[in-house]
This record gives sequence, structure tokens and C-alpha cells, in this order.
Amino acid sequence: MPENSIATAQVDISQHSFRAFMRRLFALTRKEVRQLLRDKSNLSIGLLLPVILMLIFGYGLSLDVKNAPIAVVMDDASPTAMEAVVGLQLSPFLSPLMLTSMQEAEAMMLAREVDGIVRVPSSYSRDLAAGHASIQVIVHGAEASRASIILNYLTATLAQQGSRSADRLGGISQGGLGYINVESRLWFNESNTSTWYLVPGLIVLIITLVGAFLTALVMAREWERGTFEALFVTPVKPVEILLAKIIPYFCVGIIGLAMCLCTARFLFGVPMEGSLIILLFASVLYLLVALGIGLLISSVTKNQFMASQVSLLVSLLPVFMLSGFMFDLRNVPMAINIIGHLFPATHFMSLIKTLMLAGNVWPQIILECSILIAYAVLFISLARVVTRKRLD
Repeated sequence: MPENSIATAQVDISQHSFRAFMRRLFALTRKEVRQLLRDKSNLSIGLLLPVILMLIFGYGLSLDVKNAPIAVVMDDASPTAMEAVVGLQLSPFLSPLMLTSMQEAEAMMLAREVDGIVRVPSSYSRDLAAGHASIQVIVHGAEASRASIILNYLTATLAQQGSRSADRLGGISQGGLGYINVESRLWFNESNTSTWYLVPGLIVLIITLVGAFLTALVMAREWERGTFEALFVTPVKPVEILLAKIIPYFCVGIIGLAMCLCTARFLFGVPMEGSLIILLFASVLYLLVALGIGLLISSVTKNQFMASQVSLLVSLLPVFMLSGFMFDLRNVPMAINIIGHLFPATHFMSLIKTLMLAGNVWPQIILECSILIAYAVLFISLARVVTRKRLD
């Protein structure tokens, strides 16, 4: 047979194989889409739960402190002393309650009716004129993070007002202390709200929920029902089965991502300082990672209960505890920091916060995207290998 005839035959065979592959993949994907649309509970988890979580966490969870009740004890009732605490009344973060007895303030602190006590001593006016006045600040420390925030609010407000009072009295010319006017600016979170910090993390959580948790449960249920065994007796290949499983939930994840981004931007006002294209690309990479994790878990466990426990352990819990969503990994022991960076969510969490709040930091973008690509290839390849082994 002439060589050109052999080459033509090989091309025809390749085209026929590709068309057969596409027909099988289309048929399997159509089956998965119909099954997804028929199962309202999974569809609700994939589409409605992201919006519900965004609203609950965006409005219900806040690390900010507003209108904190503060007892103000005025041992010095002079106009100068009253001027020292006027800033507390103007602050949106504090809600001062004027008292005349320290005992009453301590009782309210013990009853958790106030979060702190500000005590202006009787010698405050005289000491301020001399340049060395002091005000006592006591904060309830049962909740360490809240106490630290309140303490910062109190000290900043009192110091600023004290500086103004000293300048007015001419404390510097009388030999008192010099005061410096500090002009502060907060980078990457100008509104100084924890919502801007939490909402990007919610996007990571929702993609993990749809990609890993939901996919693992659905796949494990099909193993229990014997759906896979029915597919194994057909001419379909493992890679076609996996692609057919990935495509519908990939689309659900993309829809959930779009809703989350719209909610973050237009409802909570979270900025988009970096490139939206890069953010979408990184989100697609992490979604593929999550889908690979879900496929791998379901192929290994083949049981809904076990799949739910394993996916909770290796996907959802790390997003909450070890990815920087709630806690800064720089503040944890080195061993925990290293373990946290082994999870893909940690890298996507850092990248999405940088893109939304800081902008395009290219060294970080290249590094984190490369890591996500490696994880996506790893988990999808492992899922394919495990599924192929189960077919033997």
C-alpha cells in the first residue's frame, strides 16, 4: 500500500476516534446535566447556598467593633478634663457612659455591661498644664481580639484629644512635652472593615464547597447505587467518565463564582484593584483543583458518609482554619504554618485577597498560579489513575 494511502487511513481513523470520543463525552455530559437538574438539593447547594453564605457571613460575621460601651469616670469635672473625653462621644466605635464613681464602673465591668473604663484623675488639668498628664484606661480582656481593638480605639482617641488640649494650653512653651501630629493612612482596606477581609475568603470557601464537597458526595452516591458499574460495561473510557463528571459541576462552580463576585462588588463594595481576568483564571485553576479532590475522594471511599467526612477533613476545615481565612498564618507556630501551605486553598486565599485588595503583584501571581496548576494536574491525574484501577 502506498505511503500516502497509509497516512490518509491513519488520519481517517484518528478523526473517527475523535468523533466517537466527542459523541460519548457529549452523551455522558448530557446525562450528568439532566441528573444534576433533576436533583434539586444538589442544585440548591451549588447555586443558592453561595448567595446565602455570602449574605450570612457578609452581614452576620464581623471582626469590627462598633458602639462599644465604655464607662467614663470623671474625678476631674473641669472643662479641660471634659474636653479630654469629648472625642469618645464623637467616635462611631465607642459608646461612652458618664459616671462619677469608680466602684460603679467596676461593677458594670464585672457584669459585662461595659467593655472598658476610662478614668480621668482629679489632677488631670494641673498635670496637663505641666505637660505630663495621664488618663487610666481599663479594658475587659476576656475576648483578646476585641479587647485589643477597643484599647487601640481608646488610646488613639484620647491621645489625639490630649494633644489638642495641650497645644491650646501652650504646654510646650511651659516646659511640657512636645506633641506630634500623626497623619495615618490604611493601605488596601481604606474603609477599615473586616468585610473586605472576609468576603474574598468566602469565595474560596464556596468554590471548595461546590468543587470538592458536593462533587465527592454525588460521586460517592453513584458508587453506592452502582451507576458506575453500569457505565463500566459500556465502551466509555475512564477519562470520558471523569470529564463528564467535571463539566456540569465546573459550570455550577463558575455560576457560583460569578454570583459571589457580583455580591462582593455591588453589595459589600469590595474593590477589585487587580485584573479581573487574572482573578477568573486563578479561580478556574482552583475550581479544577477542588473538582480533582472531590473526584479522588469519591473514587477512593465509594461511600457517601466516608466521602463527607474525608472531604470535610481535607477541604472545608483547612479553608477555615489553615488558609488564612480567619487567622493570619504568620502568627501560628512554624509547623502549623508549613502544614497550612500544603493545602491548595492557602495559596488561592492569598492570591485572591491580593488581587482584590492590593492589585497585580506579578511575582505572587506567577508563583501561586504555578502551584495551583501543579495541584490541578496532580489531583485530576490521581483521580484518573484510581478510577482506571477500579475498572481493571
